[in-house]
Amino acid sequence: MALDILIVDDSAAIRKILQRVLVQADVPVGRVLEAGDGNEALELLQKEKVQLILSDINMPNMDGLQFLGRVRANAAWKDVPVVMITTEGSQNKVMEAVQLGASGYVRKPFTADQIKEKLAGLI
Repeated sequence: MALDILIVDDSAAIRKILQRVLVQADVPVGRVLEAGDGNEALELLQKEKVQLILSDINMPNMDGLQFLGRVRANAAWKDVPVVMITTEGSQNKVMEAVQLGASGYVRKPFTADQIKEKLAGLI
């Protein structure tokens, strides 16, 4: 079954790279929705249903941790896997993401194998 996926990152280049990596990782990709920050992502989620969210942490307006908190607080989205993909190396941010309900965590730069491994148990 193809998955509709939401990619949330303030870099359009990273969003495109992630789309290519998902295909390389043999993820059954359906539609790919894109948002440049947490606010845009929440607006998309109001209208569209997705089976997976990949989100950066460091973004303007609403960062990935705030976005994750809002996703987990909404009954309609609380069970959607959210994988954080970020340059953020601080252990505190990793722990905060996990406590907020992140399904996984991948550091940039990433490989198709890392993405595939992280998503293996989620999809």
